[in-house]
Amino acid sequence: MGLDQYARVVDNDGTETEIAYWRKHPNLQGWMEDLYIKKGGTQEFNCESVSLEEEDIDALERAVNYDKLPTTEGFFFGDEADQHYKKQDLQFIQDARKALENGLRVEYSSWW
Repeated sequence: MGLDQYARVVDNDGTETEIAYWRKHPNLQGWMEDLYIKKGGTQEFNCESVSLEEEDIDALERAVNYDKLPTTEGFFFGDEADQHYKKQDLQFIQDARKALENGLRVEYSSWW
């Protein structure tokens, strides 16, 4: 068991394509949970999705580049892994921007 995190693009037909996967990146989880709550999410952020818009991607890029992901802990989350995942995070940001530019929806979800 552990924290599994997914980013996917969704086209106009509802077809989902995974564009990123992380295993135990707790601080990214915390950042996404904060976003989920800001967007009105009320459930426990487990097996829930949050849609990312261009301004969300910009904010995530700033957080990743300036090491500002919030310290997040959870029983199944593992240890802080920001530097381990930094290159992958930046690749996800680039891929998410391309998807949004092409009119696709970008979503993040996790399971723990």
